[in-house]
Formats: sequence, structure tokens, C-alpha cells
Amino acid sequence: MKRPIAYITAPWGENEFENTENAAKYCRAVYDAGFSPICPMLFLPLFLSDEIPQEHKDGIDMAREYLRRSHVLVVCGDTVDESMKNDIAVAERLRITATTLDGILTVKGQGRAEGGHRRE
Repeated sequence: MKRPIAYITAPWGENEFENTENAAKYCRAVYDAGFSPICPMLFLPLFLSDEIPQEHKDGIDMAREYLRRSHVLVVCGDTVDESMKNDIAVAERLRITATTLDGILTVKGQGRAEGGHRRE
């Protein structure tokens, strides 16, 4: 089965360990819902330094390219920050469906005979 690519966006904070933990949790939930998750927060910081202006810009450009290639934008977390608003605007401009993690899990749950067990 070919899984549609789902770009994960969320309000990333200053704590890189918390960001990584949340990103992995979101990716797992999206994977369980039948998508191939892509979350630049999980891997771009491994080789790019945000403190170097060119690398910061390159990271934004790379993330935008991943979003362009995605089938859906999944908005995760409890708040929406400026970076997420930009992702949502780019998705809208490119006619990429934007939804929430809860939205994907709810839709997936509707198709299950056993009644939508969710993994948090």
C-alpha cells in the first residue's frame, strides 16, 4: 500500500529534547493513521545550525520543499505559532489539504469496525 506523505508542523519550543519527543509521537500517530510522516524538526537540526544565518535559511527552504511534495499538512499541538501559520498559508496556496492530528485520527477511527481506538 502506498501511503500519502503527511507533513508535520507543530509549535516547536526551545527544548530540543521535548521537540524531538513530541515530533516522534506525532509522526507515530500519523503513521498509524496510514500516512508517511515527514517532520523536518526530527532531522534538520541534526546537521544544520540555526545560529548560522545561511543554514537557518537553507533549513526553511528545505522544509518548504518537503511541504510542497506532501499530500497533507498535519497541524499538531495545542497552539499555532507564526511558523505554523506560514506552513498553513503555503499549504493553502499550493492547495494542499491542512488538517489537525485529531482530525486525521477521528477520520481514521470512523473506518474501523472496533470503534476508533486512539493511541496518544
